Amino acid sequence: MPSPFGPLIGGRPIGAGAGESDPAGSGHPATAAAQEDGGTAPDVRVPEVRVDADGIADRIVALPVPEARYSRLRAVSGGLAWLREPVTGNLGLGGAEPTDDAPRPVLERFDFGRREAAGLRDDVDWFEASKDGTRLVVSDHGSLTVIPGARKAGNDDPDDKVGIDASRARFMADPAALWRQAYAEAFRVMRHDFWVADMAGVDWDAIQDEYRPLLDRVSCPAEFADVLWEVFGELGTSHAYVIPAGQGDGADSRGNQPGQLGADIERTPDGWRVTRVVRGESSDPRARSPLAAPGVTISAGDMLLAIDGRPVGPAGPGPLLVGAAGKPVELTVGPAGASGEPRRVAVVPLADDKRLRYQDWVSARRAQVRELGDGQVGYLHVPDMVSEGWADFHRDLRGEMLRDALVIDVRGNSGGHTSQLVVEKLARRVIAWDVSRGLLPSTYPEDAPRGPLVALADECAGSDGDIVTAAIRILRLGPVVGARTWGGVIGYDDEHELVDGTRMTVPRLAFWMNGFGWGVENYGVDPDVEVIPSPDDWAAGRDVQLEKAVALALEALREKPAVRPPDPAERPSRRRPPLPPRAVPPRLMEPG
Repeated sequence: MPSPFGPLIGGRPIGAGAGESDPAGSGHPATAAAQEDGGTAPDVRVPEVRVDADGIADRIVALPVPEARYSRLRAVSGGLAWLREPVTGNLGLGGAEPTDDAPRPVLERFDFGRREAAGLRDDVDWFEASKDGTRLVVSDHGSLTVIPGARKAGNDDPDDKVGIDASRARFMADPAALWRQAYAEAFRVMRHDFWVADMAGVDWDAIQDEYRPLLDRVSCPAEFADVLWEVFGELGTSHAYVIPAGQGDGADSRGNQPGQLGADIERTPDGWRVTRVVRGESSDPRARSPLAAPGVTISAGDMLLAIDGRPVGPAGPGPLLVGAAGKPVELTVGPAGASGEPRRVAVVPLADDKRLRYQDWVSARRAQVRELGDGQVGYLHVPDMVSEGWADFHRDLRGEMLRDALVIDVRGNSGGHTSQLVVEKLARRVIAWDVSRGLLPSTYPEDAPRGPLVALADECAGSDGDIVTAAIRILRLGPVVGARTWGGVIGYDDEHELVDGTRMTVPRLAFWMNGFGWGVENYGVDPDVEVIPSPDDWAAGRDVQLEKAVALALEALREKPAVRPPDPAERPSRRRPPLPPRAVPPRLMEPG
C-alpha cells in the first residue's frame, strides 16, 4: 500500500515509493531516467557478499589509531569514516555557562593506503555516506552540508562544500491516515520490545481492536496521544510514555517568558517588596542568584520600583521582564518607606530559577541537619540517578562523610541508572586509615560512612529512586524514613518515533529484587519508619521526615559511636634501641 504522504520539492514528488514514479521498484535514478525516456533500463546488479560467521571474531583486524571513542563507522572511497567522540567526564552541568555546548565529535577518515586517520571536519552531530562512498552529508546543529568523502574539503572549490536547504522540502500528509498507521506501529513496537513476550498476560490484539474505533474521533496530535496513553495503560506497567507530535519541537518558547530574579517578592500598599533573595551556589553555573551577584546590593526589605526605567505596576515585575532572560536589565530599587534615595543596579535575570531554588532547598536542609544533629550528622540529597544527580551526590560527598553519621535523602528522586554506584559508596565500610602529614586522616576505602546511615524516601522517589531505597533496605545499610516510594521499576532505554511524529517509550528493562521479587513494580518500597507530613507541617515549613531521620541517627550514634582515626601519638617508636655493651678483646685485658 503506498504511503499516504510523500515529500515534495517544487510541487513534484521525490523519493516516491514502488509502484508510483518507479514502477520497477529498483529505486535507482538511472533506471527511472531510462524508463522516462522510453529506453532500456541498465542492468544494475549488487554483488553478492557472503559472510562466514564461523570464527569471525578471530579475523578482526585492529586499525592503527589512538584509543578513543569511535562511532558511526561507514565505508567511503578508499577507506573508512567515523566520528571520534571526545573522552570527557560528565559533571551533569555542561560548560562554564548554562548555554555552552558540550564537546562534540570530530569526523575522521582512515586511509587504507596510508594507514592513518585524518580529520575531515570538526564539530559534527552526525554524518551519512553516499552509496559509492565519494560524498558525505554532515549535520551541524541541523545545518546540512555535502563534502567529499576521500579528502578534506577545501575553501577554493565551491563544489567541496554544498549546503542543503532543507526548508525547500514540503510534505503532503493525510493526518487521519498517519494516525491509523502510527496506531498500528505503536502496537508492533510495544509487542516487539515489551519486557516479556506474552505481554504480561494481556491480550494485546484484543486491546488493539477495542480502541481502534476511537481513531475516527481523533482531531489533533494531543488527542491521538491520549488514545495511546489509554491503550498503554492496559499493560499496567510503568515507563510507558507518550509524547504528542510537535511537543518540544520548534523554536524555544522561553523568549516569551519573563526572566526570573531569583527572589521572593510580595505586593504591599507601597509597591513590590523583596522579602528574600535566594542564595546561589557557586559550583553550579545554573544556580547563580541575580540579586546576589557581585556589585548588586539588593537585600530583603528593598522595594522594586522600576525595570529599565518603567515603573513596576500592579501586575508586578513579570510583564517588564519578558524576554529578559540572560540579558542585562536595570532595576531601580529603594529602601522600604520614604527614607533614602532610590538606586539603580544592573542584573542578568535567569530563564529558569528551578536549579537556584533547588540548591537553596538543599542548603536549608543541610543547615537544619547541622542544628538538629549538633554538628555530628552529614546530609546529602540525590535528585536523580543520572549524571546531574551523580554530580550533586559528589559535590559535597567528601565533606559530609567526615561527620559521625549521615542522612542520605532520595526524596523526589526521578530515577535514572546510577543507583548501583550510589549504593556502592554507601555500602563501603572503613577497614583502614590513610594518615598523612598536613592532611586530615582519610578512610580506606575513601568516602566511606564513619557511622550510622539513615535514608529518606517519599512517594516522589521512583524508578531508580525505588531501587536505591530497596537496596538500602536489602543491604541493611540503615533505616528508611518517610513514605512508600512511587513503584515503577520496569524502565526503558530509548524513544521510538512513529510516522506522525508521536514519540513513545516501551517498558523493556524489568527488575527483580531479593526479598521483593517482582513486587516493587506498581507498589513501591515501604519505609522502615513511616512519617507522613500533615498539611499543618507543610504550611509551617516543618520537615518532620528530616527531623525523625536526624533523631534516629543520633540514637544510633549513642548505641554505636562512629569510627575514629588512629592517634599518631600511639604509633610505635622507631628510635634505635641502645646497643649492648661492647666486649673487650682478651688481648687488651690487663694481666691478673
